[in-house]
Amino acid sequence: SGSSDPYCVVKVDNEVVARTATVWKSLNPFWGEEYTLRLPRGFHSLTVYVLDEDTIGGVPAPWGVPPCPPSAGIDSWLSLAPVDPDEEVQGEIHLELRVREQGHPRVLRCHLLEARDLAPRDPSGTSDPFARVSCCGHTLETAVIKKTRFPHWDEVLEFELVEGELGGVMLSVEVWDWDIVGKNDFLGRVEFPLDTICTAPTKGWFQLLPFPSTTKNLGGQLGALRLTVWLVEDRVLPPNYYQPLIQLLTEPILCPDQPPAGTALAILEEVTAGESRQDVATKLVKIFLGQGLAVPLLDYLTTRELARTTDPNTLFRSNSLASKSVEQFMKVVGLPYLHEVLKPVVNRIFEEKKYVELDPGKMELSRSRRGSLSEAQVRESSLELLQGYLGAIVDAIVGSVEKCPLLMRLAFKQLRRRVEERFPSAQHEEVRYFSISGFLFLRFFAPAVLTPKLFSLREQHADPRTGRTLLLLAK
Repeated sequence: SGSSDPYCVVKVDNEVVARTATVWKSLNPFWGEEYTLRLPRGFHSLTVYVLDEDTIGGVPAPWGVPPCPPSAGIDSWLSLAPVDPDEEVQGEIHLELRVREQGHPRVLRCHLLEARDLAPRDPSGTSDPFARVSCCGHTLETAVIKKTRFPHWDEVLEFELVEGELGGVMLSVEVWDWDIVGKNDFLGRVEFPLDTICTAPTKGWFQLLPFPSTTKNLGGQLGALRLTVWLVEDRVLPPNYYQPLIQLLTEPILCPDQPPAGTALAILEEVTAGESRQDVATKLVKIFLGQGLAVPLLDYLTTRELARTTDPNTLFRSNSLASKSVEQFMKVVGLPYLHEVLKPVVNRIFEEKKYVELDPGKMELSRSRRGSLSEAQVRESSLELLQGYLGAIVDAIVGSVEKCPLLMRLAFKQLRRRVEERFPSAQHEEVRYFSISGFLFLRFFAPAVLTPKLFSLREQHADPRTGRTLLLLAK
């Protein structure tokens, strides 16, 4: 069709740790998905692959061992490169290499103990691995261990060394998957300078590496992928180390008689810049939920924002720390509730794939087998479908009061009381409701209808037709 159905996978040390949704029929896909990956200590590589029916290409992230410092990162377009199966290796091999000093000629003793976490090359999800050791023009092999990714050889292979010819010589250890039909599959290799082994024995686990890449630079013919990647190192201490910080943060909640301007929360609110408010709000909500003080935290932050607001029409419209904290609180506390309310209707919209359009400039008027449809007919049909879907969504929300988490109900009850205290006049009677609906609908239900994938309501993004329906419903 001249297009692809691309998606991305992220691998850490060749293990898949994340997968984006598929963007259907597109050569210019937009994902906008974000993943936080817990990286094992001493990880070797992070790679992003773009896939369709077949592999399109991959972008190896420029992180080796040791990892980049915490401030390092990527924010750029990276050209895709074709993926060579011989580069798709993983696992480690356990070796002991030494040169016997006694006797003549000298003998290189290669003790191949075992390997672990090898790449699966057979349909069974395993391999039939054997090791091949090459040195000084000679090659020896271990036995084949059938159907395993964790072979145990415990074999010794020996090579006679010729004095005076050891300079610059490499010892190569390769691991292969034995196949009864066709050629064997490469599983990885590791090399050692022979003069290093002669100087001191070498023993330990060694990461298997691919063959040196022979990939040609295609000059971006496979396209490019825009990535923003950051590596952050967090050191987590025992809980007692954090008690002074928690006491400092919860002080204005537990001791409300203090002057509010000098509290840690008030200062944190003042110094938090726009781009970091989401991160600060996320951490605050988690800390206060752990202390059983999430509702008082929201009450403290929203009360401070109410005190600064003179026009009720602008209440909670900015991305303040209070707004971000309520938004994060709803995501943490209310996600199961959101799924219970919206999932049946969202699933129905995805399955029916009805054509909906209200904009005359975007209408496709040849949708009927009986002939072209008029603009009025498309509009009437679209309105009927939208009203049906929207009615089902509103009925599900209105009928879900008892399912709404108690913490959310308590938080919004307190918010309504604070708004009534701040704007008590009759002309502002509806503000108490707008303040709640601004959060519950604009920051909770509507975004979930617009992008169900980001709220885990669906595993895949919507196709263009369904996405247009969701956009109109969210509006």
